[in-house]
Amino acid sequence: MRMRRTDLAMEARELWQEQAGETTALPGVEARDGLREGIPVNTVRVLDSRGEKALGKPVGDYVTLTLEGLAGREEGVFQRAVRAVAGELSALLEEVPRAGLVLVAGLGNRAITPDAIGPKVHENVLVTRHLVQKMPEHFGCLRPVASVTAEVMGNTGMESGELVRAVCEKIQPACVIAVDALASRSLKRLCRTVQLADTGITPGSGVGNHRMGLTRDTLGVPVVAVGVPTVVDGATLAADLLGTDELPDLNEGRDLLVTPKDIDSQVNDLAKVIGYGLSMALQPGISLEELELLLS
Repeated sequence: MRMRRTDLAMEARELWQEQAGETTALPGVEARDGLREGIPVNTVRVLDSRGEKALGKPVGDYVTLTLEGLAGREEGVFQRAVRAVAGELSALLEEVPRAGLVLVAGLGNRAITPDAIGPKVHENVLVTRHLVQKMPEHFGCLRPVASVTAEVMGNTGMESGELVRAVCEKIQPACVIAVDALASRSLKRLCRTVQLADTGITPGSGVGNHRMGLTRDTLGVPVVAVGVPTVVDGATLAADLLGTDELPDLNEGRDLLVTPKDIDSQVNDLAKVIGYGLSMALQPGISLEELELLLS
């Protein structure tokens, strides 16, 4: 039986519980819910090989923030979302030296809106490496940050992982933050959740097009993955709507991916939230108001 497609650890845990029963303990996995800035935060920690096998996720921490109200432009939700992303990301970066260079890699294809989250986040990140290097007397208090867009192989002839690895070999960052689009099992989580993970990322996994992974093993430095679900697999959506455990055979529609009709505006909003959140986490001395002035 084919499994429902999802890149979210929170959903993988839900699927396991649905099949095993709500009262059955999931071995090798810990989970907890909390709040940050009034925003729900779910943390799934995969502890060992048993958890890896159950969820299909490497050992590590997976933090999912649910950003309800962002699409409706509710008052104050943008600021709270930025601070929440910054706070959770800061926790994952605790072991990275405070003055260490960080490389942000925006993965995806800017020509295809559901896959453009990475390139658009790249446009909303405060880059400082050149300033710290050239004018340390003025900008030496800032963490050096570089950013690159690693587009899909069809546009570059190179895998995203190859591009990021080449940049890493040249500038020697202390950490890489990779941003990419993901797939969810549920329409209600599209463009409403952000997953942070300290395990790295595999570009293209959200659409079943797995490429070279961006991980500590492949890049030689810690890799934090930031992902936003922008699509639902058609068969997975159909199974949920029909309330069946087995995925229906969609024949020619087996590769169908569903995305919201206002995906363009939602991707723009989320790219700004994530870009600003990353920048605040990496430059804790800069306020949100100052960041908006610097990036506007």
